Amino acid sequence: MTPATPVIPFGTRLREAMDTRGPLCVGIDPHAALLASWGLNDDIAGLEKFSRTVVEALADSVAVFKPQAAFFERFGSRGIAVLEQTVADARAAGTLVVMDAKRGDIGSTMAAYAETFLSPSSPLFSDALTVSPYLGYGSLKPAVELARASGAGLFVLALTSNPEGAEVQRAVRADGLTIGATMLAHLAAENADASPMGSFGAVVGATLGDLSSFDLDINGPLLAPGIGAQGATAADLPAVFGAAVRNVVPNVSRGVLKHGPDAAALRASARAFADEIRAAVAA
Repeated sequence: MTPATPVIPFGTRLREAMDTRGPLCVGIDPHAALLASWGLNDDIAGLEKFSRTVVEALADSVAVFKPQAAFFERFGSRGIAVLEQTVADARAAGTLVVMDAKRGDIGSTMAAYAETFLSPSSPLFSDALTVSPYLGYGSLKPAVELARASGAGLFVLALTSNPEGAEVQRAVRADGLTIGATMLAHLAAENADASPMGSFGAVVGATLGDLSSFDLDINGPLLAPGIGAQGATAADLPAVFGAAVRNVVPNVSRGVLKHGPDAAALRASARAFADEIRAAVAA
């Protein structure tokens, strides 16, 4: 019997991709206004053209794509089919895929969400999935277990960039810890002893300013939305993330995608962001 091929953890694969391609994550967010700015209709044909163009233009140069599932789901089953193809094309080109679906539930329902995005047999199998822990961190157990088994990863919402998030994430527990800090502590425990980097990351907004009161050193990746159109810059990253900045995966969506549908312009924008991030992280 041929031995099974060892599963390489997401954290190991992400570290390699960041070191070789740079740490940039580009969102694939085909909302109606963006499709229109590309001269595309807000329909399946436009969705398909948009997604294919982004993947073909950038798949050989960025570390991570982050498709926003909602922008595909709004078209029903035909949109899901486009999402499946987008994921397959990106992964076939060697780009890691973080599915931005922000799933969160309990028991068998959470297990079903995990199987949808973290099971290698699923047509939506992704390298990692964004999840919401606000039914309690323990509710994520089915996703954590399947991610470990399949070599995938999770990005847990911890300190998000939307203003409304603070009312939950910065709420203080009876033990004095904020909810956000509690999530970071859980993730640090998941990543204990992982090398070169754990597979269980946090979503931490790049627009939040000084986060020195939080321990971001979770030995795992920090997915950081907010670069570009939301106002944060690459130069802000060291001040926000401190000693954990090397594990930051900055996400840029509109800042890159607004340059489409011209493939060369998309590549030039992504390259510029990646160079700025490299310089900021190395400073």
